Amino acid sequence: MNLQLVFIAALSAVLCVSQAQHDVSICTAANAQSCGECIQVSETCGWCSDEKFLQVGESKSARCDDLNSLKERKCDQVKIENPRGEVTILKNKPVTVRVGNVKPKLNEITQIQPQKLSLKLRSGEPQTFKLKFKRAEDYPIDLYYLMDLSFSMKDDLENVKNLGTDLMKEMKKITSDFRIGFGSFVEKTVMPYISTTPAKLLNPCSGNQNCTSPFSYKNVLKLTDNGDEFNNLVSQQQISGNLDSPEGGFDAIMQVAVCEEQIGWRNVTRLLVFSTDAGFHFAGDGKLGGIVLPNDGKCHLENNFYTMSHYYDYPSIAHLVQKLGDHNIQTIFAVTEEFQPVYKELKNLIPKSAVGTLSSNSSNVIKLIIDAYNSLSSEVILENTKLPEGVVLSYKSFCKNNVVGTGDNGRKCSNISIGDE
Repeated sequence: MNLQLVFIAALSAVLCVSQAQHDVSICTAANAQSCGECIQVSETCGWCSDEKFLQVGESKSARCDDLNSLKERKCDQVKIENPRGEVTILKNKPVTVRVGNVKPKLNEITQIQPQKLSLKLRSGEPQTFKLKFKRAEDYPIDLYYLMDLSFSMKDDLENVKNLGTDLMKEMKKITSDFRIGFGSFVEKTVMPYISTTPAKLLNPCSGNQNCTSPFSYKNVLKLTDNGDEFNNLVSQQQISGNLDSPEGGFDAIMQVAVCEEQIGWRNVTRLLVFSTDAGFHFAGDGKLGGIVLPNDGKCHLENNFYTMSHYYDYPSIAHLVQKLGDHNIQTIFAVTEEFQPVYKELKNLIPKSAVGTLSSNSSNVIKLIIDAYNSLSSEVILENTKLPEGVVLSYKSFCKNNVVGTGDNGRKCSNISIGDE
């Protein structure tokens, strides 16, 4: 008998506690003092704006409760503030499907759908939208060839002099709209990177070698569809020289990325081929030459020469990643076997980049570029800019051959061919 009484008493206590926990919902427990505070607690919370809703002595926070409770407490449905999130598609042009031999205009090519949408978000209430990607056929390509012209690259320069027409011929198999440009770099024009004696400033090479004055970066040829013009201007280039082994290529990459007008970048596939047989200086190395101001990430080309190499430090890797991403440039590092490990590590830090092995005299450069382009273009990666505080974005991909990706793999699809959707 005593055991039965104890059991009944315990059961009653549990029921009372359970009822008390039910009465205090997550909405009322938040002690929200305004509608704005209330609806941020949970997607299940609402705010009763009826002036006569509160009983005498009730706190203002009692207006915030879960939706069912507000109805039970006789709050008029039209007085319950309960805004919901929604997705509104603002621009939804279909992806481009090429018909026959009709070539669409550049501004008419669409590879992603929809192009613009608006989101209204409520805290705790997820919104979902679908994106479709289709790799367009005959999509235009801009390729800028950035070459190390320090003395060790002398034999490479000879092979690159005919690159324009040969590469144009190969790239025409991929796209009928191809443009090519050329730039060169050596090093910052201060000690200890170069010799600043008058004679060495005129000819930095030793012996009977005839070299041009050292420079940081020069934009030799703006992007053009004229392969012969490329060959003609590149054939006029001369090798230069410097003192230390790492080169000033990061200064050049920064200028190529940010000087869009001078380089002539279009809103198409942008490829930057970086060719060298040496390592690279990066942020902090400028102190050796008394240069302490951080790179400002702005364009400083005058008469096609970078004029602030003596004033600003080399950019950091993170700074280059930001600028290359901002300007949608994909980088191909064409480097010799000796420096493959270094640039493969760099590739891991720079999204949308590839590394190819350059032969000792650059004779394989065309095959390297084609292979790297195919590798880069066969993968699509979705990226987003910095999100507002409290907003989380997750991806789920449905790729070729029924491959489904989630998490980081949800951002990308691989092995994409022309026409795949």
